[in-house]
Formats: sequence, structure tokens, C-alpha cells
Amino acid sequence: MKLYPMLAALLLVSVQAFGQEALDYKLGGGSPIVNADSSVTFSIAAPMASKVKVSGAGQTLDMVRDSAGVWSVTTLPLAPDLYTYTFEVDGVRTLDPSNIYTARDIAALSNIVIVPGGSADLYAVNDVAHGNVAKVWYSSPRLDMERRMTVYTPAGYDPAGDRRYPVLYLLHGMGGDENSWSELGRAVAILDNLIAEGKAEPMIVVMPNGNGVLAAAPGETGRGMYTPRGEDSVAEYGVFENAFADIMDYVDSHYLTVAEKSGRALAGLSMGGGHSWRISMWNPDMFDYVGLFSAAVRWNGSGVSAADEELDESLRRQFDVAPRLYWIAIGRDDFLYDLNKEYRAKLDSMDIPYEYHESTGAHTWTNWRHYLTEFLPRLFKD
Repeated sequence: MKLYPMLAALLLVSVQAFGQEALDYKLGGGSPIVNADSSVTFSIAAPMASKVKVSGAGQTLDMVRDSAGVWSVTTLPLAPDLYTYTFEVDGVRTLDPSNIYTARDIAALSNIVIVPGGSADLYAVNDVAHGNVAKVWYSSPRLDMERRMTVYTPAGYDPAGDRRYPVLYLLHGMGGDENSWSELGRAVAILDNLIAEGKAEPMIVVMPNGNGVLAAAPGETGRGMYTPRGEDSVAEYGVFENAFADIMDYVDSHYLTVAEKSGRALAGLSMGGGHSWRISMWNPDMFDYVGLFSAAVRWNGSGVSAADEELDESLRRQFDVAPRLYWIAIGRDDFLYDLNKEYRAKLDSMDIPYEYHESTGAHTWTNWRHYLTEFLPRLFKD
């Protein structure tokens, strides 16, 4: 997966105060600094270096050295968003030592900076009521292992209470894990903020580890401190999908859920979008809301069936009593764009209803965070 969002957007915005999370980088007087015109200044002390760059969004900016040996550069004004970046000092990739805020995507660490405004304000931890996040171990008999998932419960959730909550199962992509959506995807902040604003219904959100051969995130299992790779996500076809019932059984037995189709949503990005596509199709009575974000839908011979007519029958069963929302989103430059286009043509040929959102950009967390902010307000509405 590509890690960096576009750094070249030329949009002037007003700086707004960050929330409770200390993402006002000026407080430290170091790097980065979000300027009044929404440009960002990066700096790093490297007095012995001969060349320093900052890289992000597929572009690299050369930095300039001052008399004290501090290298700096200021971007053009940026659109409101969360951006990731790293430095390159004499050809060596390094993090910003002045910025404690980092994110991991598979085995790559990068610093983050938020340019406020618009949907980017949903990514900050604001002064609102907060839900709780738990790292939960559960037994998966179908995979014959103990596995871990991240579970968000909204503000006001009381395990001893009577109120029941709908559930969104939110799946990551290849190389990710149960930490991906809560950390890199900023799902917890997004949920807290949208629920506080009354734009999303209070819900439980389950973010499982979608790697059928792994129990949990790197370094957090008995496997030890190995270097994660995208290939670690690979499991035999249908392994994770067929074991998904173990996750649902645990959630429905340990949380106050609305344990019926109208109270369940399923969404995922990339590989997790493919999982969501198959799980929802193979379990037509389970999910009333389905979100496919840059999804690895593989209907044309390499996925759910060897014969196209088998897929037709699976889709007919799923849409015999159609989900309330079947939401497909992808960027125009995404490498899965054509596959999704072919899949939509299949749905059109069968008169199957769906909603389609096409954005700019490619296979990036920038898009997936945006898709989540658009998808959540559509869920569990009467």
C-alpha cells in the first residue's frame, strides 16, 4: 500500500486550533510548524550533512541549511488533511526527532502532521465525550488459535446496562493488523467526533486481525519480534472469511449488541474490502450495511467462483432481500479501479442497487479515512 497522501494540493485554509491532543507543533518550537496559510515548515539539525530532503506524498523537497546547521523547507499551502513524512539525510531515511507523532504501515514508520480544517478536524482528539478502546483476545476454533482484535465502545456504553448497540466490523488491508484502523486510520477519533456531533449513531466497532495465519499485530504474539511483511497476510482462499463467525460469536456473547441484520455493518479497505465483499455475499442474512473501500473484489475468475454463473447466484441470494446500503468507493488512480469498474458493470447488468463514490487519488490511507467519515453517518439510521 502507498503510505503518503498528496502533498501538492494548493488550497489556502484558515488555521483552526487543534483539540485536546497536542498536535499544535508550534508549542515545541521545532518541526513541523503549521503556518497561518496552511503551509508546513519542516526542520532538522544535521550540521555535518551535505544533503537533506523531506519526503511525502510521492514528492521530495530539498531542504536548505542555515549557519547553525539546521536544515529547513516550507511547503506550498496544503489542503486540510493528515500527512505523513520522513527525512532523508545524506541518503539515509530517518524520522523527525522533533516530532513524537508517528504511524506504522506494515514495516514502515513515518511522522504525521495534521493541517486542520474540514474533515481533518475529525482526525484530532477533540474535547468531546470519548469511547473506550480494548485489545481483546478471543478463541477462534475455526482457526485453532487465540486471536486479537480491537474493539471500540462509544461514550456511555455500560456493560451492565440495558441499551444495545449496532456493530460495525471494520477490516484492514494486506500487511495491516488489528491496530491499523485505530492508529493509522484514526478511526477512534473519527468515531468520537462524529458521534459527539450527532452525525453518526453510537455504535460498537470491531477491528479484527484479518490475517488468517496470524494471531495479532507484530511483536505482540509468541512469534516474537519479527519484521512484518505484506505477504504475511496471505492465507488459503476463504480461511479468514469462514472463520469470521468466531469473531461475531464472541462479540454477540460479550457485548450488548443488536444481534440481527439491521444492527450489523461490514466494511473494509483493499484486502479487507475483498473480505467484506465475500463475507457479506456468503452470509446474506447477516449485514444490512456493506462498505467496499478500494476493495479487492475479484469476481472475474480469480475470486469467489470458477464460473461467472456461480457468482450471479451468490449475488442474487444476497440481494434477494437487499442490504439497506451497499456502498462502493475508490480513487481514480487506484490500481484496483478497473477491477471495481468491471464489478460495477456486473451489478448493473443484474439490476443490483448500490451507491458509488469515486474520489481523486490512489490506494492510500488519505482516501480510506475520507471514506470512513462519509460511510459512518449512513449507518443504522431509521
